[in-house]
Amino acid sequence: MTPAKRANFQRLLTPRHIAFVGGTDAGIAIGEARRAGFAGQMWAVNPRREHIAGVPCLPDLASLPEPPDAVFLAIRAAEVPAAVAELRERGAGGIVCYAAGFGEAHAEGAALEAQLKAELGDMVLIGPNCYGLINYVDRSALWPFAHGGGCPGYGAAILTQSGMFSSDITMARRSLPMAYMISAGNQADLGLAEFIDLLCDRKEVRAIGVHIEGLSDVAAFERAALKALEQGTPIVALKTGNSAIGESLTLSHTGSLAGSATLYQSLFERLGIISVTSPSQFLETLKFLCVAGAPAGNRLVGFTCSGGGATMLADHAETIALDFPKPGPEAHDALTALLPPIATLSNPLDYTTPIWGQPEKTKPVFAKAMEMIPGDATILVQDYPAEGLDESQIFYRNDAGAFAEAAAEAGLPAAICATIPENMDRETRELFISRGVAPMQGIHEALNAMRDAAWWAGRRKELLAQPPKALCVEHGAANAPTMLTEAEGKQRLAAAGFAVPEGRCVARDGLNAAADAVGYPCVLKMMSNRLAHKTEARAVALGLGSLQEVRDAADRMARDVGAYDAEAVSDMFLIEPMAPAPLAELVVAIRRDAQFGLSLTLGSGGILVELLGDTATLLLPASDAEIGRALDRLKVSRLLSGFRGKPAADRTGLIAALQSLAEFAMTRPDLAEIEINPLFVYEDRVLAIDALCQITPE
Repeated sequence: MTPAKRANFQRLLTPRHIAFVGGTDAGIAIGEARRAGFAGQMWAVNPRREHIAGVPCLPDLASLPEPPDAVFLAIRAAEVPAAVAELRERGAGGIVCYAAGFGEAHAEGAALEAQLKAELGDMVLIGPNCYGLINYVDRSALWPFAHGGGCPGYGAAILTQSGMFSSDITMARRSLPMAYMISAGNQADLGLAEFIDLLCDRKEVRAIGVHIEGLSDVAAFERAALKALEQGTPIVALKTGNSAIGESLTLSHTGSLAGSATLYQSLFERLGIISVTSPSQFLETLKFLCVAGAPAGNRLVGFTCSGGGATMLADHAETIALDFPKPGPEAHDALTALLPPIATLSNPLDYTTPIWGQPEKTKPVFAKAMEMIPGDATILVQDYPAEGLDESQIFYRNDAGAFAEAAAEAGLPAAICATIPENMDRETRELFISRGVAPMQGIHEALNAMRDAAWWAGRRKELLAQPPKALCVEHGAANAPTMLTEAEGKQRLAAAGFAVPEGRCVARDGLNAAADAVGYPCVLKMMSNRLAHKTEARAVALGLGSLQEVRDAADRMARDVGAYDAEAVSDMFLIEPMAPAPLAELVVAIRRDAQFGLSLTLGSGGILVELLGDTATLLLPASDAEIGRALDRLKVSRLLSGFRGKPAADRTGLIAALQSLAEFAMTRPDLAEIEINPLFVYEDRVLAIDALCQITPE
């Protein structure tokens, strides 16, 4: 982004004056600017009205008294390119284009979108087909619907591709501190990557929330996300459009390509982006990060005034790998002296009702536990009484205050969590925020947020120590891919230094000599570029012990393959020695995607591929450490480590082999896909038993 566009984004973000162009929608936007507290100059532009929302109307853009910092454009789509051109000539800063009917709608709209983009010059534009921008910090809005939300001077910058979802977030009864809200729409000019780049280093932005339907430029998004990581600004992503229906709706809604859910998750993990799957988790995770900050690790010190609450904490923490360390002997003795006799020492700790609401008694318990139990963060469970039944509220708040003081003195990120999300009123939530304690709503949401915040801190440390190489997103040839035979695919693997069986590919009349040269037992496979799955076509025979068995197998294959697909029958065969049983079988696949470039998928191989669904996917290039972590996530990893007395595989050698395959793929722009299934893993080597390869010729 040019310096001029960066300066104009700043004008749009913190405008001195706003021009509202249009009719009814422009009038609503004027009201929302007032609701936000905008104190600058407002102009209305409409040739057919005298006033809009109490603002006198100017007849045209030429009548604006000076170049507006910001423009809310709510006119017909066909009129937008000319208006953009005129605003550029006037020296306007930036535009929120509320109008719809562009690339998301039809071909004519896509042409209009290209025209408006060509007319922008150094101006910046949000949209079209968007709700716009709310600046909670400086109190301005270019927004067409009633909005809520608040800001204690800091908060989350939230970027969405859905206008209504962004509006829903502003109305959420969760007290998420918000700095900025941007509804990106079609992203004809500024997109998610640009917004992350522009906002991540603003001190008031403590986290960025991104609702993603699709990305148009994965490489730009990667650069922006890594900048945010370096700046210490966590990103929380909610990816939608993962289902078949959701993908089609996404395309029709904003013109975005939803893409593969697996590849998006791989991208998020690669870049240290926290991925969530529900709107409530999205908001609660952002809230915890903004108010409490990210813990250095996954150890928690927990408190409840209920045995049931302590159990709920412990149960969910165990399922998501959060640790409540057990109090040691010294902590046990010190805390026993501070607690009523009915209390049972544990972590999470039920401090029991005899001292409930008495901060002179509860604070020493909180403080001593935080001092003597090793923890990276702390949590207190409290469900507040409903309105009209709140005579006991003071006792809850007494303990909350004591907990907040103890956490601040211990320097621990802290949360107070309601078991039931609704059981914490707004006044109480905002009181906690003022004390630097995150008011969390829902035990699962709270613990998930704490786990993910700790993961982000750890992942950031790893990525700063070893930054990832840029994604391999160069597109290959545009032609339709062509499948090679297994023999041809293995030739390519062998040329890349990857181990394959020493077989021979021969015509039917050469089987006698080939079988004698390979030896017995052997494997026979019919070669055809129409046989992607030879087992289904019965085009493979294993453990053949004699020349007669090889001949009989070739005859049977001709019949069986003919019944399966007459055009797949071939006179060419691959004959290989029967490989010994391995320690483990893997599937290894490298595929080229139009958005994400090359990806590497590892999983349990052989016939278990579809049965277990045990896979892990990485975007390339990937480090040795990332490949190692992916292997560790597989169920089959236990076989690689030595299982029931069997030797362990050479992990270093296995990772090196996978890296060599990845490097081979990255040097071959014609490679569309290569899948090895199974890859036999031995104690000291690997062997590609079967290979499917597709190329896209120039």
